[in-house]
Amino acid sequence: MLPLKEEAYGTVKAYYLSAAAWFVLGTAIGLIDATHLVAPDLLGNISWLVFGRTRPMHTNLVIFGFVGTALLGSAFYLVPTLLQTPLFSERLGRLSLWILNLTIAAGTITLSLGYSQGREYAEWIWPVDLAVLLTFTLIFYNFLRTAGRRREQTLYVSIWYIFAGLIYSFLIYFFGNAVWNPAAGAITGMPDAVLAWFYGHGVVGLYLTPLAVALAYYIVPLVCRSPLYSHSLSLFGFWTILVIYTHIGTHHLLQTPVPTWLKVVAITGSVGMFIPVLTVLINLFLTMRGRLGLIHAEIGGKFIAAGLVWYTLVCIQGPLQSLPVIQRVTHLNNWVIAHAHMGILGFSGTMALGGIYFILPRITGRPIYSRRWADIQYWLVLIGMAGFFMVLTAAGLIQGNGWLNGQAVYKMLPEIHVYMVLRAAIGVLIVGGAVLGLLNIYRSIYWPRGSSGPAPDRKGETR
Repeated sequence: MLPLKEEAYGTVKAYYLSAAAWFVLGTAIGLIDATHLVAPDLLGNISWLVFGRTRPMHTNLVIFGFVGTALLGSAFYLVPTLLQTPLFSERLGRLSLWILNLTIAAGTITLSLGYSQGREYAEWIWPVDLAVLLTFTLIFYNFLRTAGRRREQTLYVSIWYIFAGLIYSFLIYFFGNAVWNPAAGAITGMPDAVLAWFYGHGVVGLYLTPLAVALAYYIVPLVCRSPLYSHSLSLFGFWTILVIYTHIGTHHLLQTPVPTWLKVVAITGSVGMFIPVLTVLINLFLTMRGRLGLIHAEIGGKFIAAGLVWYTLVCIQGPLQSLPVIQRVTHLNNWVIAHAHMGILGFSGTMALGGIYFILPRITGRPIYSRRWADIQYWLVLIGMAGFFMVLTAAGLIQGNGWLNGQAVYKMLPEIHVYMVLRAAIGVLIVGGAVLGLLNIYRSIYWPRGSSGPAPDRKGETR
């Protein structure tokens, strides 16, 4: 399916450039976090650089600033392209990005100043929460009005995932951040813990995952020059993930006084996640069968294929670590940190980069500035993510087995110190990849290869 005219995609370019910039900032703050775990006193007692503030800054910047913004940018391309109609309002699209960028900046600044709701992935304070919800609302309205004027009557599965992702993201964010309680952004007792992990798990699985899978369902058939293996299978995977994923967050609370029935539901649902995940993977891998050469010849397809491998690994590990016998060793240590990195950066982040590199040439009318830079970024992210997975998993197993044998938490710290050093060193690769990606995306949009300055657009104006 051919994209629409170049002028229709200014919003997409702006989203991509914003995502690339947030990627640099988010990973740089993550590297600061890593140095805290190696040498806690290295940066002194600078209040806005203490670990308790930089850690939520890092996680929210990566989730909402980099991955979320990049995937939403791709959605602004997919919706009008798949529906064969111009976006309802480019102005509204840019407004949603301005609000999103100001929201992320405000959330980062307030966290650096110590203002926090104190709940994992939900640390942003109430005014910032409202701005996030406003952004989702504006984007959904823009897409809904676009769908209402569509020329293509068949709704391809990517459209289903995008709309569902926006609806679920709004609901999960609203309830998970207890927006009705602005003073605390929380409720009380164990119900708050259940609510917090309903959100913490859902923000990955029902915000980032649907948008990433929508991208894969669009890009893989195009790169492989082959129809999707099964449209019916894609819809089966869509409905099963929406039904199963919403109630599995409690598997993070198995060692707490959560009601037993809820623990059983969460564990059962976690294991049941094999159904939608395998449905997606089987469908896409059968579409790619015999065509891996085409996938790796296209840089965007190459990132998508890597993201699908990480999706396979993270969705094998997730259900297994929800089992109580395994969680006795793996929970509340670096194993879980490895799992989170694999889901957000390995799967969703790599897919987001694949979307940028596949779509950007189609909206600029020229190749990306440097295929070599993109390849280098691919390997930096891939090697860095593999390093994170191995180092943090090893550290987590050491911690978990030590605790299981009665060792105090502080006595395990010297044993994992070398792993924290390796983690920080590997983080340099990720930051380097982010910087290279920002340069490549910026120059692809505004300063193409062979130009001595900003490129003229079709009307001869300077961009």
